[in-house]
Amino acid sequence: MVVRRLERSLKHAFRLSPRLKSLSYRMLGFCHEVRLKGTGLRSGFAGGVRAGGVNPKNMIWIFCTIRSGSTWLRSMMEELMVSEVWEEPGIGQLFGEFYDSSRAQESNLRRPDFVMGNPTRKTWVRSIRNFVLDTARAAHPAITPEHYLIVKEPNGAIGAPPLMEALPESRMVLLVRDPRDVAASELDARKKGSWGYYKWHKQGAKGRSVRADKKPNDFVKKRAHNYLRNIANAKKAYEAHRGRKVLIRYEDLRADTLGTMRRLCSVLGISADEEKLARVVEKHSWENVSEQEKGSGKFYRKATPGGWREDLTPSQTRTIERITAPLLEEFYP
Repeated sequence: MVVRRLERSLKHAFRLSPRLKSLSYRMLGFCHEVRLKGTGLRSGFAGGVRAGGVNPKNMIWIFCTIRSGSTWLRSMMEELMVSEVWEEPGIGQLFGEFYDSSRAQESNLRRPDFVMGNPTRKTWVRSIRNFVLDTARAAHPAITPEHYLIVKEPNGAIGAPPLMEALPESRMVLLVRDPRDVAASELDARKKGSWGYYKWHKQGAKGRSVRADKKPNDFVKKRAHNYLRNIANAKKAYEAHRGRKVLIRYEDLRADTLGTMRRLCSVLGISADEEKLARVVEKHSWENVSEQEKGSGKFYRKATPGGWREDLTPSQTRTIERITAPLLEEFYP
């Protein structure tokens, strides 16, 4: 319990000060080794990790994009159930980026020699399932089949189709936010002096991505394409998924947090005492975020749907609307 509390504190410290990333990660690694020793497992040893461990029926996947309220949603869900959180494992990117780019070459998918080809689909889908359950267990050695495992994947929505195919009994949350507000929030996060500037422009990201502070219009265009690709894939997985699933719009979560969380619990089959639900919603409300932790340039920025009207130029707005038109028409008609 003490180790888990320390882990949460370290993750919170990193969000407040990305400059502490390296130190935080070293400390988190140390905490994890302590937890592994308590279970008799060793880091990197997969033998027997599926015994007990993660129950795929109790895995809840949150597919979304960054800056869409996933941290807020995850925090409330975590307190409502006996659970652990798999924080941005990147497993959706691992399989999704490769498979999505390969789909552009349809001839590849027909080849039995291609590692994710249709002739061998059953085999590699089963392998993805085993990989997910093994790595989830290794990352959370103390978890039991009775625990929920909340998987927060803001950058892994692109891999939602193969992941949900491999884990059809898992539960799924599709979290969407207006792409114009997402872009506005990302622009603010990556401006000089903001919480995300150091992470993206100082720690190795320089030169590998469009600089929001140097070429904001190009940055917005690239992020719009990224939004379309990720949410379109997550939507495809959502439509095909036969397990429990729920679609949550960030705007609805802000307008009626209690009602939206009540619906989420009901649809996903999660027992939620009404009094506890109200208490958790109140605890994580925007009003209860410290004034020192929110505002322009902070991790907790504005939480105002439609704020893009003040944050984006007309040209940037038109670019986003043109690129994400199919999703805007469906989610924000």
